[in-house]
Amino acid sequence: MSRRHARVAAVLCCASLVLGALAATPAAAQGALPAGDGWASADGGTTGGAQADKAHTFTVTNRAELVKALGDGDATPRLIHVKGTIDANTDDAGKPLSCADYATGGYSLDAYLKAYDPATWGKAAPSGPQEDARAASAARQYERVELKVGSHTTLLGVGRNARLLGAGLQIRGVDNVIVRNLTFEDAFDCFPAWDPTDGDDGNWNSEYDNLVVYGSTHVRVDHNTFTDGRRPDSAQPSYYGRLYQQHDGELDVVRGADLVTASWNVFTDHDKTLMIGNSDSAGATDRGKLRVTLHHNLFKNIVERAPRVRFGKVDAYNNHFVAPKSGYAYSWGVGVESQLYAEANAFTVPSSVDPAKIIKKWKGTALTVKNNEVGGKAADLLALHNAGVPDEQLGGDAGWTPSLRTRVDAPRAVPGIVGKDAGAGRL
Repeated sequence: MSRRHARVAAVLCCASLVLGALAATPAAAQGALPAGDGWASADGGTTGGAQADKAHTFTVTNRAELVKALGDGDATPRLIHVKGTIDANTDDAGKPLSCADYATGGYSLDAYLKAYDPATWGKAAPSGPQEDARAASAARQYERVELKVGSHTTLLGVGRNARLLGAGLQIRGVDNVIVRNLTFEDAFDCFPAWDPTDGDDGNWNSEYDNLVVYGSTHVRVDHNTFTDGRRPDSAQPSYYGRLYQQHDGELDVVRGADLVTASWNVFTDHDKTLMIGNSDSAGATDRGKLRVTLHHNLFKNIVERAPRVRFGKVDAYNNHFVAPKSGYAYSWGVGVESQLYAEANAFTVPSSVDPAKIIKKWKGTALTVKNNEVGGKAADLLALHNAGVPDEQLGGDAGWTPSLRTRVDAPRAVPGIVGKDAGAGRL
């Protein structure tokens, strides 16, 4: 071969390698969960839509395209690239829908507040024309914003700005799903319901979570951002002396769901954030399941449930928790028959937050807490809890030891690592 031909061959070879690397990047982003990466890697692992053919590979830019790509939740392998902002509160032509567009049957918030004022209505559950109208209006919004994901599906955001706005993504009764690189923002309920029996003074309850894993297995939730965004609950008014809360959870894993890994996500500016197991009475479906790994996530300005656990074996390690300056309730909720193993996490808390409040006992009995830090210093969070809240004593053994981990960083390094790499747009 001549020198000229050799130089040409070398250039072509290098170009081929560059193009190959560029082509490999999307494939790596949408590929299977690595072996040993949390509970979702167990029992066959999680591959999502890796086997999707060309006919079931989509790029979607609006609600109508996303609904069509999801295929009403059928089990055909699908790879769905989400580009830009998709607003779930739009009609089939893409026109934005307001709460007034969903309202029906004569519903109005003013009329509802007048009808069920505790001063005149009392403690009975709301009933009658305004409650019926509220429920009918809520059903109309539900049809638009709840989006069903089928088995063997990957939802992958394109670039740094892929966003699902106002959507409640439902992974319900399926297997093998990957959700990556998406911002979930403002899954708001236009029609919160008043429950006068919720707590001592009643509460407003809303319907939608950004992402729900319900009775499903092998689910990877990775490099996403969850936020109330434009409509924080803290900015909402109070009615009947209670916050008019328009959001439910950011991520819920419930009703027999199992083998879930949530990694490198950002959960921010929210109240009831992450619930694993949604009922003390759900032992028949949840006992022996709800196995979830949470690692390298950022929980910032979160009031509570990061997570709250019932029944499940939950491995929480290398997460960074940044407590809000006011309103903080707790991070780890130890619920009935829960088995939470919390290791090498980092907490950044203002002086107003007592570290004894980081753990909250909710009918649970024990958890394992190891090698965690508060403000860059080692802290025995279980001992602090038991000393600071003597009426809520917890034991120190969750009864199991996690083995499905690919890396464990020193807790002092966690804020920097998670701050740099967690969230949508950081793949």
